[in-house]
Amino acid sequence: MATLNHTQQRPPLLRQAIKMRRLRVPELQDPLPQTTQEIEPPSHQFSPEERVLLYEEALYTVLHRLGKPEPNHVQEASELLRYLQEAFHVEPEEHQQRLKQVQELQKPIFCLKATVKQAKGILGKDVSGFSDPYCLLGIEQGVGMPAGSPGSRRQQKAVVKHTIPEEQTHRTQVIAQTLNPVWDETFILEFEDISNSSFHLDMWDLDTVESVRQKLGELTDLHGLRRIFKEARKDKGQDDFLGNVVLRLQDLHCREDQWYPLEPCTETYPDRGQCHLQFQLIHKRRATAASRTQPSYTVHLHLLQQFVSHEVTQHQAGSTSWDGSLNPQAATILFLHATQKDLSDFHQSMAQWLAYSRVYQSLEFPSSCLLHPITSIEYQWIQGRLKEEQLEELTTSFSSLLAYGLSLIRRFRTVFPLSVSDSPARLQSLLRVLVQMCKMKAFRELCPDSAPLPRLVTEALRTGTVEWFHLKQQHHQPMVQGMLEASKALLSLVQDIVGDLHQCKHTWNKIFHNALKINLFSMAFLELQWLVAKRVQDHTAAAVSVPMSPEMGESLFQLYMSLKDLCQLGPVPSERDGVLALEGFHHWFQPAIPSWLQKTYSVALVRVRRAVQMDKLVPLGEMTKHSTSAVDLSTCFAQISHTARQLDWPDPEEAFMITVKFVEDTCRLALVYCSLIKARACELAAGQKDQGQAANMLCVVVNDMEQLRLVIGRLPTQLAWEALEQRVGAVLEQGQLQNTLHAQLQGALAGLSHEIRTGVRTLAEQLEVGIAKHIWNLVGVRESVLLEDAILPLMKFLEVELCYMNTNLVQENFNSLLTLLWTHTLMVLVEVASSQRSCPLASSRLKIVLQNLEICFYAEGCGLPPEALHTATFKALQRDLELQAASSQELIQKYFCARLQQQAETTFEELGAVTVKASYHNSEQKLRVELLSASSLLPLDSNGSSDPFVQLTLEPRHEFPELAPRETQKHKKDLHPLFDETFEFLVPAESCQKDWACLLLTVLDYDTLGADDLEGEAFLPLCSVHGLNETEPGEVPQTRLPLTYPTINEDPILQLLESRKGDHEAQVFVKLRRQRAKQASQHAPQPGRQQRRLGMGLAP
Repeated sequence: MATLNHTQQRPPLLRQAIKMRRLRVPELQDPLPQTTQEIEPPSHQFSPEERVLLYEEALYTVLHRLGKPEPNHVQEASELLRYLQEAFHVEPEEHQQRLKQVQELQKPIFCLKATVKQAKGILGKDVSGFSDPYCLLGIEQGVGMPAGSPGSRRQQKAVVKHTIPEEQTHRTQVIAQTLNPVWDETFILEFEDISNSSFHLDMWDLDTVESVRQKLGELTDLHGLRRIFKEARKDKGQDDFLGNVVLRLQDLHCREDQWYPLEPCTETYPDRGQCHLQFQLIHKRRATAASRTQPSYTVHLHLLQQFVSHEVTQHQAGSTSWDGSLNPQAATILFLHATQKDLSDFHQSMAQWLAYSRVYQSLEFPSSCLLHPITSIEYQWIQGRLKEEQLEELTTSFSSLLAYGLSLIRRFRTVFPLSVSDSPARLQSLLRVLVQMCKMKAFRELCPDSAPLPRLVTEALRTGTVEWFHLKQQHHQPMVQGMLEASKALLSLVQDIVGDLHQCKHTWNKIFHNALKINLFSMAFLELQWLVAKRVQDHTAAAVSVPMSPEMGESLFQLYMSLKDLCQLGPVPSERDGVLALEGFHHWFQPAIPSWLQKTYSVALVRVRRAVQMDKLVPLGEMTKHSTSAVDLSTCFAQISHTARQLDWPDPEEAFMITVKFVEDTCRLALVYCSLIKARACELAAGQKDQGQAANMLCVVVNDMEQLRLVIGRLPTQLAWEALEQRVGAVLEQGQLQNTLHAQLQGALAGLSHEIRTGVRTLAEQLEVGIAKHIWNLVGVRESVLLEDAILPLMKFLEVELCYMNTNLVQENFNSLLTLLWTHTLMVLVEVASSQRSCPLASSRLKIVLQNLEICFYAEGCGLPPEALHTATFKALQRDLELQAASSQELIQKYFCARLQQQAETTFEELGAVTVKASYHNSEQKLRVELLSASSLLPLDSNGSSDPFVQLTLEPRHEFPELAPRETQKHKKDLHPLFDETFEFLVPAESCQKDWACLLLTVLDYDTLGADDLEGEAFLPLCSVHGLNETEPGEVPQTRLPLTYPTINEDPILQLLESRKGDHEAQVFVKLRRQRAKQASQHAPQPGRQQRRLGMGLAP
């Protein structure tokens, strides 16, 4: 199994569970599926007798060690012996006894296994330039001189045939005509003492007897001819020496594989090529009982198995995981044993596989350690190399590991828990080992009947999933029998299943798919949903058949939510076969919906009441002006919306009804909150002596309601009305959703708006009294008091109160308050202004007050906007105060300005018209008026005609007090008189240039017995007279002026002047105007002729 981090301790229970054999699951309420029969793995433990024999073998191996130690091996024999004592758990006394016994055993026969592989670059001794090389080799004993001594060089030049007895001399085959011979021949050379023995190899060129003719035929160059002469001097059939290799055995490692240079006998040809040799120091006739009774392969397997078990046990005792590598002592001993026993690499790999696979099934270590022997066996596999019992042993190991691996996969949820960080890596490693093993040629040949690994793993996963479900069901079995307890147990089971499927989907599925193309998640989901569906359907049927308690309803709701999560995890319909058992599961819970909705409302109502009761009606902060209960209420509504989204009822029509109920309950809670928060404000205000504090709490209440209105307004979004409308479009009548849900929402918002307006109205009423008091006080202020000082109390009052309200009200409510206060203030000002119509000073002050109040309520753009300030009442009051504050002369001036405006707008001549030429002569400061004619006058006499004449007056009279009115001649019975008269007025230009300066032309009908009748009036503005702004007038144009009638009753200026009883000038002016109006009213226009009467406009 895969390893843990060295620093991470595996939970003891998990480690124990892995080590223990799987016990049969006890009988559950529901019968468990038949589990797969597991193959009992071979034990890694040995009997005491076997351990003694194995210990003897290991001691013997260390004591009779040969060769130089490898660089990475342990050199000291004492250290190796100490490790053996620990690995076999031998007491010191027993160890000494066993060690002594082994020392007394007969020594083995020491052998050098020498393999002559090949040579390269040797000398060509024949005439052809090639040689026919062969090698003589053997061991010379009794020559233990150290390297570099004076006789060592001579010793190396000694030839085998002269130094080693013939019976101990070995010879290779002759390779004809080559300079790079390949032999690959192995020889076993015995020796007694490694310290005074040396290996000798001589390479010779075989020389056969040939005629001179044959040799000349092989001649290729001058060197060949020289060789012919040289051979002619030597004995016939004498072989040529090519070089030798002499090595001391004590300088060799247990295994050597090198190229050695061929040494010459003379210095004639120092470079004689190289020879590739392999050496292995081995034993023959070992005296141990294990070596005498068991095959070397089996002994080595047991020794490796013992070391692996010891390593794993040692790491487990230290709460770490073994990484699969043996320590140097064990590696050294195994290397020595394999070398001394002359085990092939293949048999070593097979022994490693068998040992590791056996220990793996009993102790915990990384499964990746099995990959190396698998690869080695696959690389070197030849079935004929193994004996029958070895083939059977290998077959059993394959079957056993496969069965054990499948059992781990079947229990992967408990064997590889995600609470341990490296569990995915361990499972992945196990699958990789199984995949590689099943791909081996050895596995396919030895286990031909084995089913494909994906099928086996799939079946194991399916069986394991069902077993895991029943184990979980048993784990959640309640101690006390009851419907509520059963519901909670089933909920816990479903939640565990959802969690397991999440793990399968996001972690395990990728591992199984990458290794074996198995969709674990789909398989597990289909199995589990079928098991869950049966139990949930039975449970809900029993639960809804009896009266449901709130606790039971809550448990069923949680169960419903868990099943929703479970179904949402499932594969899409296109990736599954048939209909799921959980399809339409919501129908099982339909009877519980009323209980869920009532529980949601009841919980929210309790929270609202508790929130209001705990509320101190204090703003949460400078930026947050509502109190704690508004926050709690928002949370309640959010929870209701969350519950609605969680429910997400699949049936459209029922989902609509559920949403209607949620909206109804939410709106009902909003109105309940309004009542509760107002009652809470009254309760807290009753104990407050400071009225300001009560106003502050009222501000908070209004803000809370405004916050609630905002929250209620978000219901369509929170409850996804648009999506609901799309779902129910096919089952509901058109407009039913709008008529139901939106009507509920609008009703609640209207109720909240009314409550907010009522609160703001209450706040406004508290301020209106102070505002009215300060405005009325302005009237009674003495004239000696400066206006700024008179207005100051009102402005200070507004500044303090409005700043206070702005601080304590949200912006929307503050604007509403300002609107109410502004409307009330205007009403007060209108009332005060009406009482002070005859007092210009008071009106002047009120005018300035209105201007300051406008600035105050605008507040540099932070208050009311201009369109909200400039109402019709404001504009009328502004005009009235403008007039009331003016003097009588100013009012008269405004009157004439208005008449001039009326004259300019009159285009019809229902009353007739007059034609004049007016010019001003600057040099004489004279105004010259030529009255030319009148036309289309009304017949005012009984004879159907008139006796017209024109009166010329410069107005206003106070501007021209020295100039008396002028009159024209009277014309008898003439409705179109030609006057052609000129009048001159001595008047300064400055007086003529004023806007209100005008020439009043009054056309009268002369009456002998009574007062003259009025034909009409015309007004000529003096500022537009020709020549007024020029040195000489030049040609003067004619001006035709339509006649008009005065309107006295609707003129506010005349009404205001009339109210000033003590002002003689005003009374005289009004009297004259009334006289003209009375004259006009006595002579209405003839039928068919409409008199155009324009109302007097107000001065800006």
